[in-house]
Amino acid sequence: MKKAFGDRAPALMRRLSVLREARTLADVPRVPPERCHELTGRREGQLAVVIKDNWRLVFRPAHDPPPRKPDGGLDHSQVTEIELIEVVDYHGE
Repeated sequence: MKKAFGDRAPALMRRLSVLREARTLADVPRVPPERCHELTGRREGQLAVVIKDNWRLVFRPAHDPPPRKPDGGLDHSQVTEIELIEVVDYHGE
């Protein structure tokens, strides 16, 4: 892991642990250091947690369709599985 992700590896391992231990996405903190957040634009439907600086671990709910609240927003309390997409600095895309 260290070879592939360098100084980001320890934080990445911590974020993966938080995601693994969460019963639902609602259990993943929306405040730093994890700061789980929904993405917009061409990444709509994806979420991310902060790894370090601008680096993010990007994932999506592994539900088809994703669980929704009555207002149409993602129901984090019903997301019980995720699919990892990538580790990326998408800022400036």
